[in-house]
Amino acid sequence: MFFDPVYLLFALPGLLLAAYASFKTKTTFKHFSKVAASSGLTGAEAAAKMLMAKGIDNVNIQPTNGFLSDHYDPTSRTLRLSEAVYSSQSLSAIGVACHEAGHAIQHAENYGFLTFRSAMVPAVNITSNLAMPFILFGFILSMNKPLILIGCALFAFAVIFSIVTLPVEWDASSRAKVAMVNAGIVSERESESAGKVLNAAFLTYVASAVSMLMTLLYYLIRSGILGGNDD
Repeated sequence: MFFDPVYLLFALPGLLLAAYASFKTKTTFKHFSKVAASSGLTGAEAAAKMLMAKGIDNVNIQPTNGFLSDHYDPTSRTLRLSEAVYSSQSLSAIGVACHEAGHAIQHAENYGFLTFRSAMVPAVNITSNLAMPFILFGFILSMNKPLILIGCALFAFAVIFSIVTLPVEWDASSRAKVAMVNAGIVSERESESAGKVLNAAFLTYVASAVSMLMTLLYYLIRSGILGGNDD
């Protein structure tokens, strides 16, 4: 079980989608990073303006290291933007910054899926570390189904988390596309270009969800828990 060709059949869809999503995100971001917004705003300024238009003034905006490491931290109400986004005036930077501002707006408005995902974080951090040891020991110990089932149940938390992430990310992008125009950050035409960056980035979350779901199915089927295969 340390190498199973059958696993490739389950892993391949996620791997191919992840490779495409990564390529699409990087190339799209790079393309529109060369196109400056007519407003002349930086990513940080655009996010601040979008939040201000929604009456939100209690979110800190800070620079952070790493390529596309942008994220919103609801625990400290901090929006952290990567170097390529924080001070850039490009449509790519503004799109990403406003997407993260969309998460801050979700938080302020108690968006259900974001609240649910945030509540899952502590449990997922624990179950993700415990899942694989149970699954691996279950396979090593002559297909011990109870151990594998426990491991799969723990891993399922991560799968659910990745699925719940999809509406959260899609909604943040949808909010950003509308708010960017309403707040005068970009024009309608520019919003379409910035939106292409967000659409490409969303594929990475889809790829992650598909990969994790297929991995869970593999363990359930290969162990015989689903399908009755005891090989």
